[in-house]
Amino acid sequence: MTTTTPGLTAVRAGVLDYQAAWDEQRRLHESVVAGERGDTVLLLEHPSVYTAGKRTEPWDRPMDGTPVVDVDRGGKITWHGPGQLVGYPIVRLPDPVDVVAYVRRTEQLLIDVCAEFGLTAGRVEGRSGVWVPEDDRGPARKVAAIGIRVARGVTLHGFSINCDCDLGHFDRIVPCGIRDAGVTSLTAELGHPVTVADVLPVVERHLPTLVTA
Repeated sequence: MTTTTPGLTAVRAGVLDYQAAWDEQRRLHESVVAGERGDTVLLLEHPSVYTAGKRTEPWDRPMDGTPVVDVDRGGKITWHGPGQLVGYPIVRLPDPVDVVAYVRRTEQLLIDVCAEFGLTAGRVEGRSGVWVPEDDRGPARKVAAIGIRVARGVTLHGFSINCDCDLGHFDRIVPCGIRDAGVTSLTAELGHPVTVADVLPVVERHLPTLVTA
């Protein structure tokens, strides 16, 4: 299913193997770079997979031999899988390219999505992604992750937001290389099921934030 919001085309790709999604990202990237299509966002779920960005340290990885896919995005290691909505925006950034500003827009999109479900989330200084602040339930915990790459002025990779995934998958790794904070989901924080199907249309509605200067 494809929907168009101002300045963007969103493609609901369903459940897609990580390698197949990566191939599709690269195909779309070439088209956007060449000016053959406009900004496009893939929205999907992956079968369970660990991916390691360029800054991943050996000790961040699983110690039990679980396979890890090494990728060319920024950041460290994370998990993708059922119950987590993943977004891959393939968008042309304004010239001069400001990667930090794009990351901030991506964070704002995710903060606004959380707010629509009644969850207050925000930024943590020096750490990317979107966080539920420290409270009586525990230290700050990440509900959405961001890892991007920009090539020839057009973005690759993107964001993930934990909806109703099994958080136990994060126990095998040091998520994003951060040892002193936790990982959470909308379902865990709100105390009732919030599914990918619930979150998908809300994310779509906020996608224009990515291209708003």
